[in-house]
Amino acid sequence: MAAFSLFNVSLLLSLFSNLGIWPETRTNPGLGFFPPSCNRIECPSYDLIYSSSDNGYAYEIRRYNSSVWISTSPIPDISLVGATRTGFLQLFDYIQGKNSYHEQIEMTAPVLAEVKPSNGPFCASSFVVSFYVPKKNQADTPPAKGLQVQRWGKTYVAVRQFGGFVTDLNVGVQAAALHDAISGTVWSSAIDKSHSGEATTTYTVAQYNSPFEFENRVNEIWFTFDMED
Repeated sequence: MAAFSLFNVSLLLSLFSNLGIWPETRTNPGLGFFPPSCNRIECPSYDLIYSSSDNGYAYEIRRYNSSVWISTSPIPDISLVGATRTGFLQLFDYIQGKNSYHEQIEMTAPVLAEVKPSNGPFCASSFVVSFYVPKKNQADTPPAKGLQVQRWGKTYVAVRQFGGFVTDLNVGVQAAALHDAISGTVWSSAIDKSHSGEATTTYTVAQYNSPFEFENRVNEIWFTFDMED
């Protein structure tokens, strides 16, 4: 994607977030809906382990065998949208060459925002925003001040898809729906074991579209976990 287009993405993301005009939606594009953006830019590959649509709750289990992400330091904020904007702009500068190699890197999808919820409604949560690193840059990923390279080993993810724009209101609803869908399953037990000791369960919001795309939007809630094969 050209630098001018990427600048427009970041600028629009900042403007929309500041104005608070993301339209709320509770629509679900359907289980296994392939993000159209992954036809245009690189997305991480994965193996589909399981899928279910029982009782109207659609979810799937994926296995990401190896992937590399460039991530911000934890961002304290009361707003997912606000923290994502902050992290996006840091990472946008990184892929435009603000790194130790002064190397430009292609835009990828999805943009991840890992959420560690606060213990109270008026307390700041902690967010880590990440871009997927293209395969050609993974062997020697450029470092950058204030950013961390995360190299995932084999990682399992429980996933629920939903459409529209991500808002601070709908992510909690979608995360709760995924939690309910997998409750009582072997996946739920593995997630609880992987996140034992956490005061509140960490989850991740994955966004695949730029702000000026209004159709075929794909977002996902992720619960990551470890599991023996």
